[in-house]
Amino acid sequence: MDSQVMVALALSLLGGLSTSIGALFVIISRAPNLKMLGLLQGFAAGLMLSISFLDLAHNAINSIGFLKGNLWFFGGVLFFAIVAKFIPEPAFTPESDAKSKKKNGDVGGKDIMKKHRRQVLFSGIITAIGISLHNFPEGMAVFLGSIKGLRVGLNLALAIALHNIPEGVAVALPVYFATQNKWQAFKLATLSGFAEPLGVVLVAYLFPSSLSPEILEGLLGSVGGVMAFLTLHEMLPLAFDYAGQKQAVKAVFVGMAFMSASLYFLEISLPEEMSL
Repeated sequence: MDSQVMVALALSLLGGLSTSIGALFVIISRAPNLKMLGLLQGFAAGLMLSISFLDLAHNAINSIGFLKGNLWFFGGVLFFAIVAKFIPEPAFTPESDAKSKKKNGDVGGKDIMKKHRRQVLFSGIITAIGISLHNFPEGMAVFLGSIKGLRVGLNLALAIALHNIPEGVAVALPVYFATQNKWQAFKLATLSGFAEPLGVVLVAYLFPSSLSPEILEGLLGSVGGVMAFLTLHEMLPLAFDYAGQKQAVKAVFVGMAFMSASLYFLEISLPEEMSL
């Protein structure tokens, strides 16, 4: 393995493992109540939607054209809509039973939290997968930046590190809530950051010979479609249930604004001839 790849791997680890910092913020705090969990799920949904529509789908359309970009995006949506039919969703007590438990005060609230933990865990795993897929092109960008020079690669890695902290929160929070296990929450958030060094390996050894830029952009557009479907199908209903529709929608837009600003500052940290 040559020195350029080693430097790029080290820099991508710096950026990717900052998801662990986000996880630390979660595990040193008290376990959230249901309303706070709903708000943070809404925030995470905003992060995911911003990545899906304003990053992955947007870049695919700009790179391979409006028609092809949309075909790839909606291909991803359709693919996972079909797959979702075969994924067993967590089943809980009937809604009427849940409502009756709410009337019993704190005891009912605790019962509802227990009944919903599997669904929250599922949501956390979805977030981890989506953010991992999003981190692949960031790893590629770090590799290309480090080729141009250590200063460019280091600046880009630091920008990505700041950008990834809230992503670590979005992954760790639902896992911690669902499992009450700090180590599991920290581990999953950290693993989602390892997609960045994998992106370095992909672009260094596989991309030049086996994958055309058009196919890569199309696949990333499809990933955007999958993430959008998962967010709207799984995460957003959970946020509505726990925080209420109005509050959850506000949290979604806060998350979208945060991620959009983060993507902007990440973009301007790149050299002009490079782009995420």
